[in-house]
Order: sequence, then C-alpha cells, then structure tokens
Amino acid sequence: MRGSWQAFPPLFFSLLLLMLPLKDISTSPLSGRAQPTLVSGGSDNGHICLGCVLVVSVIEQLAMFHNCTAKEAIERLCNYLPEILNLQGVCYLVAELYGPELIKLLKYKMNADVVCHSIKLCKQNAGQPFCHLYPPPKMGLNKAVRKANRIVRTSKVLKNTADFSSICALPLLVKLCEKIKYIIQNKLPYEDFDGDKFSAFPTLRGYHWRGKDCNEGKAVVYPGRRPDNWDVERDSNCNGIWGVDPKDGIPYEKKFCKDAESKGIILLGDSAGAHFHIPPEWMTVAQMSLKSFSDLPVALTNELDWPHFSGTTGFLNSTIGGWTDSLYLRLRRRNRCNHRDFQNISKNGGSSKNLLDLMKSLARNQLLDNPAIVIYASIGNDVCNGRPDTVVHMTTPNQMHSNVMQTLQYLNSQLPKGSHVILTGLVDGRFLWDQLHSRYHPLGQLNKDITYEQVYSFLSCLQISPCNGWMSSNETLRNLTSERALQLSNVLKDIARSEMFANFDVFYMDFPLGKIADEWHKLGGESWQLIEPADGFHPSQITSALGARIIWQKALSEWPHVLGKENPFNSQIEDVFKDQGGH
Repeated sequence: MRGSWQAFPPLFFSLLLLMLPLKDISTSPLSGRAQPTLVSGGSDNGHICLGCVLVVSVIEQLAMFHNCTAKEAIERLCNYLPEILNLQGVCYLVAELYGPELIKLLKYKMNADVVCHSIKLCKQNAGQPFCHLYPPPKMGLNKAVRKANRIVRTSKVLKNTADFSSICALPLLVKLCEKIKYIIQNKLPYEDFDGDKFSAFPTLRGYHWRGKDCNEGKAVVYPGRRPDNWDVERDSNCNGIWGVDPKDGIPYEKKFCKDAESKGIILLGDSAGAHFHIPPEWMTVAQMSLKSFSDLPVALTNELDWPHFSGTTGFLNSTIGGWTDSLYLRLRRRNRCNHRDFQNISKNGGSSKNLLDLMKSLARNQLLDNPAIVIYASIGNDVCNGRPDTVVHMTTPNQMHSNVMQTLQYLNSQLPKGSHVILTGLVDGRFLWDQLHSRYHPLGQLNKDITYEQVYSFLSCLQISPCNGWMSSNETLRNLTSERALQLSNVLKDIARSEMFANFDVFYMDFPLGKIADEWHKLGGESWQLIEPADGFHPSQITSALGARIIWQKALSEWPHVLGKENPFNSQIEDVFKDQGGH
C-alpha cells in the first residue's frame, strides 16, 4: 500500500532520536508523481516533525514507566539499540546535540508537540495550522510554545546545529547512506559481484528479496534459469539439485525436474507486497527492550520492509508476530524444483505509474529461464496520496489502463513463453477507519491518550499521510476513495478479460480482504489485528499469511494450470538433497 512511510531513513532515524533529515538518501513519498507542496516546505520537514514527536513521546513515557529522569530515559533508549551499523553510537551523538534542551523542556512538563516546535524540528508556516498530536495544553499551544521558546532561547547547541541538514554528513554513516541510496535508486542487490541481479547477501535488496545466488562468480548461474546440461557438473539454477545418480547414471535434475513444469513466482507491487512493518515495540515502552530492537539493522537495510515474511515471497519463520505463509513456499512445496525461484519486485509507494520504472529490476531471460507467475498488486497507491485535494491526484481509469498496458507489454518482452500474470484489484480501505479510529495507537497505550484518529489527523496536517482519502474522519471522502478504487479494479478486470499476449495469459482477482477477515474471525481473531499497529495502514503479518492461502486456493480451483502439476519426485529430492530451507 502507501509509502508516505516510504521515506524510511528520516522516519527510521527519527525513531532512534536521529531527528535530522536524510535528504541525501530519501525518496519522495509520492515517488513518480508531481511533488506536493508540504507544510514546513517539504516532505523531509513533515517526517522530521513526526519523528521528533514520536521520539520525545517515547522518552517521556520511558521516564514515567521506569520512574527515572529524562536523561536516564535517553540513555536507556540508546542502550536498547544494537551496536551494529554504529546505531548506538549515533544515537548517543544526537542525544548530545539535543538532549540538554530536551531534558530542560520535559522538566517543565512540556508535551512532545510543544518540545518539537520549540526546538524547531516542527515548524508552522504562515497560513498553515499548528500541527499537533496531543490535545493542546490548557494554556493553549501557541502560549505553551512561546514559553518553551524562552527556555531554550539562549541555547548554543541549537544555534550550532541549525545548519546541520543531513545525518549522512556524520562520518559514522557515510558508507551506509551510500548503500541505501544505491538500492533506493536501482532496486537491485547492492552486493552482486557477477551482475546477474541476484545476491548471496540477505538485505540491501539481496536474497530476502529474490532467490539466493549460489555462485557469485558466474553470471550464468542464478535462480530461475533452465538447467545447463542438466546440471551434471554444477547447480546452474540454484535449486539445490545437481550431479548424477550413481545407480543409473541419470542426472538428478533430468530425473526429478524434466517434466515438472518448473516456474518461479514474481511480485510486482507496493509496500504491502514488500511487507512494510514498524514493530510496535519500538514505540511501546512497556514492551521496549534490547530484544525488541534486535531486528533493527535488518529493518534499516531492507527499507523497513520484511519481504522474507511476505505473503507472496516469504520463506523464513516470522519474527514479527503471526506466522509465515506465502505463494512461493506453496509453489516450492508443490514442486521442489522451484526452490529459490522468487523475486519481490516491490517498492514502498508503488503505483501503476512508478511500477513502470521498477520493472527494470526484473531478472528474467526469455531464452534461458523458466516461465514465471507474476502477481501484479498495487493495491492502494493509485488512490492514496498525502495531498489536501486528494481526489484530484488519484489515478483516473484512463491513466490506469494506459499504465497497466505498458506494464504488460514490457512483461511480454521479458517473460518466457508459458508464463502467467494475475492482476490483483485494489483494496477497500474504509476498513482502516472502521476498525481503528477509536482504538489507542501503541504510542497512546500507556496513558490512554492517543487514538488512531489523532494520528491520522496529525499525519494529514503535516501533509505526509499515507492516504488522506481513507485515513480521514470525512465519511464522504472515504466513500469517494473506495469508489475510485473500485473503478480502477474494474479496469484491471476488463484488461484480463479482453487482452491477449504472446508469452502469458492474464487473470484477475479481487483483493480478498473480506475473505481474510472471515477466516481470521473463524480462528477467534478480531478485525483490527489485520492492520499494522504502528502505521495503522498496511496489512499485518496475519493478513499476509491468510491472503496467501486464499489466493492459492483460488488459483488451485480456477486456474490449476498456472501452478503446474505436483512433482511426484518431491520426497526423493528431499531424501537426496535435504530441505535446504526456503532460501
């Protein structure tokens, strides 16, 4: 779904008390579209303000929960962070810059909104509203900020850091920023020594995103290709099957996979497909610990996405709640020859327009590779944006048709014959408001003071909302957004019904949110658990897993040829080559 949260470096570092903009490595939350005019003069400023308020809130709550001073709370927060990637050291560095003023202001019981406005990390432009997350103080927000300004007026620290505009200027982070900038721009593995678009490194668009490269020294060895000489001498397609059976002299690849209809799974999608997730433990002080931040380096180097747990390409046991089930795991279980043949070609903020550029990172050779099943799933961003006049900037049906047809024509030039494309309709996002608006956000659970309605309003005021159309108290606007989403889904349905391509057939399915909710209710769950708690927008781990099962069942009953037949040699493959895990 939406990627206002896509500009992950500013938000991520903000959560770590690194509340300075990362202009050098961040992308616009409306990547691929005309840029918005944002409160405070740009998207960076909105994210900085959000991050400041989040972090100050966490520090204030840590002090309250542990009955300690603000200084001790800051130290506690930094100590929670892992030392890898210098995260702990950078936290302490930024704490030295802002900590003294922060401690002063919290001593006077200033709330997070007042603190962040007074230290100039939240700004109010002329004619713009005073954005705030918490209810205004009794004296009023303006008066409280003026009082806070007097407290920090003579701060040498703030004067000296006023011109420090990029956290990437810190020597500790220069190399990491360069890596993240590369993957954001190219959506290709940072560590790919042979240039085949596959990697033996997990993050930075490595094998968490696409099958693991089993030979980084040869560009002709990678997941998804047809075997070279039946892999007598080496595993050319990285499915773990190679060599010759000494009993009969037949190559294992030929014996087990020749008639297996091998094919890979490729997702072309958005942040829902990439599986965007901010652990709620990062902002819930009662659950905060060293363990809760242990996945922080992985999250950072995966753009705050968790594709290795996703509903299309997930392959590792989930560490973020729920369980992992995916189309890839099911396709692999159906035919063990499909091992490692997956690609998650998704981006935070992916829409029908900017997926046209994202497709260039696809790795499929028409002549050398197996066919593939492509899941096209941009389920929200064509109607979601942070603009005040949000409806005007939604994708129109004509634009949707043009964008998707260009995508399919490109895929026809890249995919081997016998491939398949499944177009997924847009979600009905009214579900978000209906299930969450009156519930407490993780940040508000300690004091019972912050609901999702307040969070949605704050994001909208900052003009960094993932979706003004659905994350709104305006019922008429929510309905208009869903009407447009349905129109765009009908465009996809019409394309699947009327268009034909030389190298693949095309199918359509609605996004199965209703069926997912029904399944979850049968298991004793509640609807709100299907939404990511930290951002209040994305599908949760539970939704991803249940969605994979429902999509698989639909394909199995209506399009069984898409999945290929079950390989009768699966157990023998396991006996000879063991499981090797999902990657």
